[in-house]
Amino acid sequence: MKTFQRLAAVAVLGLTSALVPALALAASAQEQLRAFVASVTSATGSFSQYTVNDQGRTQPAQTGVFSFQRPGKFKWAVQKPYEQLVISDGRQVFQFDPDLAQVTERKVDAAIGTSPAAILFGSGSLEQSFDVSALPAKDGVDWLRAKPRTADAGFSRVDIGMKNNLPVRVELLDSFGQTTRVDLSAIQPNPQLPAKEFQFTAPKGVDVVKM
Repeated sequence: MKTFQRLAAVAVLGLTSALVPALALAASAQEQLRAFVASVTSATGSFSQYTVNDQGRTQPAQTGVFSFQRPGKFKWAVQKPYEQLVISDGRQVFQFDPDLAQVTERKVDAAIGTSPAAILFGSGSLEQSFDVSALPAKDGVDWLRAKPRTADAGFSRVDIGMKNNLPVRVELLDSFGQTTRVDLSAIQPNPQLPAKEFQFTAPKGVDVVKM
C-alpha cells in the first residue's frame, strides 16, 4: 500500500529546459511550477529515485522511464534493479509487480488524490490542495514546499526543485519519516504520444486486486 502511494506520488514528476522562455529568470519556484503546469501538456523522460529512512539508511536506487499526458494519464516504469510499473489511463491506476505476479487497481482519485502527482498530472490550482511556501535556493535550483491540507494524503510534505522553469528534483517526506528523492533527466516536453501509451491489460495468470 505505502509502496503504491509513494510511486503514485512521485510518479512522473519531471521535464527539461528550454520551455516557457518568456518567464523572467528571477521567477520564483512557485511561478515556474505554475508555468510548467500550464505549458507542458505531455512529456517523456528518465528518472532515478531512492528512499532514506528515518535512521538514515538508503535503499537501493531505482531507475526507469516515465511519460504523462494531462489530465491524469501517466506511466512510471521502474527498470532497475527490478521491474515495476505504475500506469494510469485517466480513470484507473494500475500497479504491476512482475515478481509478485500481482496487479493492484485503484480509481485515479483514490490513488492520486492530493499527492504530488496531482500537481503535475492534473490541471487544478496548487493552492486548492496544498499550503505552499518558498524555500531558499541551493545549488542553482529554486525550491518550494507543498504541505497537503488533508491528513490522509500519505505524506507530510513535498519539496519541488525548479530550474529553467521546469522541475528537476522532488523530495517527499512520508508519514513514517522516510524521504524519497527523485531526479529527472533526458526529458522531451510535449511529444505526440500514441493512445496505447497509457493502456494496460493485466497479463494472464497474475492476481488482480481492486482497492
